[in-house]
Amino acid sequence: MGVSEDTIRRDLREMAQQGLLQRVHGGALPASPAVADFAGRERIASDGKVAIGRAAAKMIQPGQVVILDGGTTARQIPRHLPLDLKATIITHSPTIALELIHHLNVEVILIGGRLFRHSVVAVGAAAIETIAQIHADIYFMGVTGIHPKTGLTTGDYEEAAVKRALSHAAAETIVLASSEKLNAASPYVVVPFTEISGIVTERSIEKSVLRPYEKLGITVTRAS
Repeated sequence: MGVSEDTIRRDLREMAQQGLLQRVHGGALPASPAVADFAGRERIASDGKVAIGRAAAKMIQPGQVVILDGGTTARQIPRHLPLDLKATIITHSPTIALELIHHLNVEVILIGGRLFRHSVVAVGAAAIETIAQIHADIYFMGVTGIHPKTGLTTGDYEEAAVKRALSHAAAETIVLASSEKLNAASPYVVVPFTEISGIVTERSIEKSVLRPYEKLGITVTRAS
């Protein structure tokens, strides 16, 4: 483009400060729009999130101990669970717990800690200490960025630590990946792809976008 490396670096720094991209070693990646506030994220790809929530809900079996992450995509899972489901659901999100009020056969365990208002979840040492006592069957994880090079990322350091602890507390981790999160990146890595079992995403996503994850041995579920 006929510009110097210094000019490119300066432009990348300025665009990163404006939230237009995420700088990584050797270049930059699209910044995830999923780092917007909770109300703003509820307006992003809402139909896709409903489909993902419906598909994820079908994966929950009676009698299981399930961890549900916070966030606008995970919020769709309890909305699609059968009202007669008998299971235990653990969450660090008050909004998820409230969605389960009418599921009278679901035991709800709410993890406490410092409220991280951006995602409306509990974070901090108290939350991680509680999570260490849990052995769940499956964890449905929300992230803000999924990219073959940078892995699974989110926008807050403490929230990344809590998500990591939740993943380690479950036999399986399934990532909820609405379209705006794919091929995007955020500053903090949660876990490598080797530590997850599956990804649930939208049916409309091109197969070529999902192929790198399938090559890693990850089961990709395309929600309809």
